[in-house]
Amino acid sequence: MSDTRFDALKWYRQTTFSLLFDTSTFLGNCVIAGVLTYLFRKLGYADEVNFVFFVGALAIGLWITEAVPPFAVSIVIVVALLFGFGTDYIIDVRKPIDVYLGTWTSNVIWLLLGGFFLAEGMRQVELDKALFRFAVKRFGATPETLLWGLMLITGVASMIMSNTATTAMMISAILPTIRVLGKENGYSKALLIAIPASASVGGVGTIIGSTPNSIAVGALQEIGVKITFVEWMLFGIPSVVVMMYLFFRFLLHKLQLKTTHIDLSQILLNEVPVDKSKRKAVLLTLVLTLALWMTETVHGIPVAGTSAVPILLLTLTRVIDSSQVRALPWDTLMLVAGGLALGIAMVEVGLARIAMETISRLPIPTVLVAILFSLIAVLLSNVMSNTAAASILMPLAVALPSPFNVATPVIVAISCAAALLLPVSTPPNAIAFATGFVEQRDFRLGGIFFLILGPLTAFIAAMIWTLLKI
Repeated sequence: MSDTRFDALKWYRQTTFSLLFDTSTFLGNCVIAGVLTYLFRKLGYADEVNFVFFVGALAIGLWITEAVPPFAVSIVIVVALLFGFGTDYIIDVRKPIDVYLGTWTSNVIWLLLGGFFLAEGMRQVELDKALFRFAVKRFGATPETLLWGLMLITGVASMIMSNTATTAMMISAILPTIRVLGKENGYSKALLIAIPASASVGGVGTIIGSTPNSIAVGALQEIGVKITFVEWMLFGIPSVVVMMYLFFRFLLHKLQLKTTHIDLSQILLNEVPVDKSKRKAVLLTLVLTLALWMTETVHGIPVAGTSAVPILLLTLTRVIDSSQVRALPWDTLMLVAGGLALGIAMVEVGLARIAMETISRLPIPTVLVAILFSLIAVLLSNVMSNTAAASILMPLAVALPSPFNVATPVIVAISCAAALLLPVSTPPNAIAFATGFVEQRDFRLGGIFFLILGPLTAFIAAMIWTLLKI
């Protein structure tokens, strides 16, 4: 009985102090945003510009400190914009508010939702684990080829599934072998570093592979630039292959993996029986959806419309039921919607233009500004959500002069995926760290490598694609 009271009291104190800390942090962010807005207001801009500046400063502070969950920040953004421009209570300027509410049903949201349904369908019929077993059987002859095979499968899977789900699946499958090898074995570290990196970087390959990709597409649509599913893959997949292969060679050299020996018998797990009809339904849905996404220019159905295919077919065939729908990452959709709303507000009141005019007056060429965006993107994404980082930078990126207004959003999206310096930098890193077989310092190996390679690859790939497009 006494232990129960003690545990309850301990939990109460932790909850109370946590609530006080989060509340004080939220209020602190409000104060900081207010002070920054007060100083910004002295520049003489209109009230609507000052108001959006305050909302943006508050959102950035809340995203960085995580005083409230990231999706809740998006609710703060939308509610603030609705009260600010839909009523006379905050500022006198009235603007149509439908554009902010419309972000909840934008093309980007539907595209992401379709990807979520596909990922959940694959998980339900064990297709994710089948991909892993294929990697072992196809590449499992030597430690080198197995590592590269696992990286490839992880990268490909994360182009369709969420990088978090992909990493969880791959890490759980290799844990038996890692336990046999031990914590100090170089191959164990290589696997636990390479798989999260491949999952994060692999998402660059398609529009639905990473949320910043979808945000970039949405931001470019606002300025009249449309990227099809195939167009993104034309520069996305080569970028993924280059980054993954260079990291693979780097790991081989740095951890001296050529002399490692492993026992593959621990990896070849028995396949769990699944409903074959449901598996066929998922395969058919996957093939049909990808085919429609990649042939958009032929049939003219936008990718957002195609995203309804997996939602419809996977629910009709009962692969996904109401409980799985409720478990989908709806918070990510809310986060994206809020980021899009903030971006629209910054463009509409002219705040993005003001920021870009200020940057353009700096004594540096525009090409260096684009490079600066890539570095800021990867650094921000190491300490906060890459979705939040992309939401902050995209409205500013599209305000750059042509052709950098087209290239820089893509640069930012790719750079956000290269944030791998800390266990908390990305969910895949956190999953690997949670196994207990890798230390925080071990992530510096890939983090510093991608801190350089990510922005460099992003800049080259985006500029080549932009020059060819225009």
